[in-house]
Amino acid sequence: MKFYNLKENDEQVSFAQAVKQGLGKNQGLFFPKTIPTFDNIEELLALPLVERSVKILTPFVEEDINEQELTDIVTDAFNFPAVLQPISNDRAILELFHGPTLAFKDFGARFMAKCLQTFVAKDAKTTGEQKPLTILTATSGDTGAAVAHAFHGIDNIRVVIMYPKGKISLLQEKMFTTLGDNIETLMVDGDFDDCQALVKKSFDDKELATTIGLNSANSINISRLLAQICYYFEAVAQLSRAKDSLGDLGDIVFSIPSGNFGNLTAGLFAKAMGLPIKRFIAATNVNDTVPRYLETGQWSPNKTVATISNAMDVSNPNNWPRVEHMLKSGIVEKGCVSSVSIDEEQTQSTVIGLGKLGYISEPHAAVAYKALQYSAIEGEFGVFLGTAHPAKFKDVVESILGQPIGLPKELADCAGEPILSQELRANFADLRAYLLA
Repeated sequence: MKFYNLKENDEQVSFAQAVKQGLGKNQGLFFPKTIPTFDNIEELLALPLVERSVKILTPFVEEDINEQELTDIVTDAFNFPAVLQPISNDRAILELFHGPTLAFKDFGARFMAKCLQTFVAKDAKTTGEQKPLTILTATSGDTGAAVAHAFHGIDNIRVVIMYPKGKISLLQEKMFTTLGDNIETLMVDGDFDDCQALVKKSFDDKELATTIGLNSANSINISRLLAQICYYFEAVAQLSRAKDSLGDLGDIVFSIPSGNFGNLTAGLFAKAMGLPIKRFIAATNVNDTVPRYLETGQWSPNKTVATISNAMDVSNPNNWPRVEHMLKSGIVEKGCVSSVSIDEEQTQSTVIGLGKLGYISEPHAAVAYKALQYSAIEGEFGVFLGTAHPAKFKDVVESILGQPIGLPKELADCAGEPILSQELRANFADLRAYLLA
């Protein structure tokens, strides 16, 4: 299958090239020429996660990765569960934080790392030389840890992660700034949108990109999005198996805590492929560019505001062009996406409300749950995504609930380690000099 640039449609590349290149010309996002559909959805849902995921991903990658290679990649990348946890008789949370960095981004980052490692090895075998790669990525919290752990220790791949200084939780920061080796971290004097803008400028600098073998592991990389399709199928598979206890589910609705909108993009892919999802709610915090856009038709990002749901502190989401393309081209129906903005007070009260129901939540899942409450329609079964472990936001959650929460081993192991980051001004010349040093 070919992947084309949404800005420069004549640029069409293979899956391998799209993964290695990251962005197309003029900062265009790659998009599959066709989206495969499955008629045998019930048979697909009956399969285990890995076997099902191989079938889902094969049409996208089969020209570059054979079935055995893909099975090995998926087995290694998805070696942890996605857990559907009922909250009430018509609500459930899909816990996506059971991977090594306790966040949903483990799915996409690990799949991308395994694919890229495969392609680098194949290129070296063909050319007789192994060209070094530089992964440059921006994070608003969880991407950094997922990417760092996925690529840590891989030969000839240098990883440079930028994050906004003072705007992510300390435990989030510790998970990716303490590794060292091939993982380099830069705390930027700015917000996430500043970090993201620096990544884009780096790709525009062709001399720089060529010299250091530039790539990005943000959700702009198509491999990460394709991996995320798989857990939507897993959620519906678990719901199908739970019909005896839950009864008739009715229409399935997903509420997605949304920052850079990669998660929503993956869900729309799943729907287009035939997964029976009625609609999606894109839940944002007060950084509400998309809710305002859907209401007014005007794209007018405001200055990013820091919130307790910091991974969603994004005012100019990179993946929105993919979402809009799917809606405008009829790949999915326009009415299947709505968006709701949840403020800080509502977020905190929802964490408390979920606690009273016996579920300890963190702010991002609380935003999605509150948006689901606002948008619920009778006869729908709502699934909201739990994108990070509550302990990653230990101070905030403990402050809201007034009770201590324990640290899982993954966080306890890095909590006492020193942060190895360097500081950087939000200035492209400074970043360029650093990358070339």
